[in-house]
Amino acid sequence: MLVKDVMTTKIKTVGPDSALRDVATLLGFYHISGLPVVTDGSTIVGVISEKDVLRAMYPKINDAIRLMASVQFDDLDREFHDVLDERVAEFMTSNVLTVGPNDEILRAAALMIAHRIRRIPVATDGKLVGMLSIGDVHKAVLKETFDRKLDRGGDRSDLKPRV
Repeated sequence: MLVKDVMTTKIKTVGPDSALRDVATLLGFYHISGLPVVTDGSTIVGVISEKDVLRAMYPKINDAIRLMASVQFDDLDREFHDVLDERVAEFMTSNVLTVGPNDEILRAAALMIAHRIRRIPVATDGKLVGMLSIGDVHKAVLKETFDRKLDRGGDRSDLKPRV
């Protein structure tokens, strides 16, 4: 099965000059965990994730642990609002891994697992054409497994989860 068979093509994107406020809004509203950062409408220049936004807003965990007694969380909340006006380019990951639409989905899954990422842009000549999530891969592999079982005359009751 190929990436193009299961990738998402209706993709929300942001530009490098977008405010983190726009990213936070899109992530929350659409229940997604990251966005490709593009220029010229489709040239991939980075990825921004929920983790990137949170890292921008709050101190490193070691600093927080060391300062726990003196951390004023109300002050951190005020800083959060200040960070929301910052630009995506300052916080995005710019070394972006991509896969092609004609790559095998298991190759894409191996790449995501090896690099501990949950979503990967699908690109042709550096232009964004889709997104693939680890969930997309899981659903596609599961569906293919079920379809093969049914094609071999398997009983549907074998496909129900065992609890």
